[in-house]
Amino acid sequence: MPALACDCHVHIIGPQADYAMLPDRHYTPPEARLDQLRAHLSALGASRAVIVQPSVYGTDNRLLLDSLAALGEDARGVAVLDDDADDDTLVHLHDAGVRGLRINLESVGASDPARVTRALSQWGTRLRGQGWHLQVYASHGAIAQAAPALGALGVPVVLDHFAMLPPDVALESVRPILDLIASGAAYVKLSAAYRIGTDAEAIATLAQRLVALRPDRMLWASDWPHTNRTPGAAATTVSPYREIGTDHLLGEVAAWLPDDAVRREVLVDNPARLYAF
Repeated sequence: MPALACDCHVHIIGPQADYAMLPDRHYTPPEARLDQLRAHLSALGASRAVIVQPSVYGTDNRLLLDSLAALGEDARGVAVLDDDADDDTLVHLHDAGVRGLRINLESVGASDPARVTRALSQWGTRLRGQGWHLQVYASHGAIAQAAPALGALGVPVVLDHFAMLPPDVALESVRPILDLIASGAAYVKLSAAYRIGTDAEAIATLAQRLVALRPDRMLWASDWPHTNRTPGAAATTVSPYREIGTDHLLGEVAAWLPDDAVRREVLVDNPARLYAF
């Protein structure tokens, strides 16, 4: 890892006695503490991190803000907000280090382009010029449908986890997503390969194709602590994290970003620009 490398997607999970999870959550992760995050970053050789609000807390961003306060200038945050969040809330979050808002297109009706456009336009108007971005987690089909609206927002868009593109996808079949990236309107997080497939070689090829398209719009992340939903488990039963070691993550970095100059661009320069480190 080059100096000042950033892990652009991690989560913190606190004790439920202090940070209650949503009663209607889909799964329950174990704790993932700040000291464990620090150990993870140290093992990687990364010095910066972006903490992303996990779904189990909904719009209760207290733990995110507490974590940012503890980590100081080496961390930034991505929050989840209610549609009626007021301007004072946005100012408070910005002062705490939040630089993005996470949206799940599936949850706002991915099959209804008009509904997606309305939801995105609302936030695009409010965030434009504020140094924030919209982070989108959705299927690649939903992203492709929403691409025209995403490109017209006037704020940066970050597509989670390879934009959820299957590693063997015919790139011409997802041209709206590629055009969105090529235009500079969207960043892609090269992260969580286990969420899109198991063929490491195919995933490396996909990563290199995306990097070649717009190296200045690529980010890297570990997705630590690697949340997982145990099949068949009740939502309130704790689902253990995936076992993804440091050597595996560093091996992916080497395979996806073999060029030293590009590696520095993706790991250091792009996050510094987007998250205002």
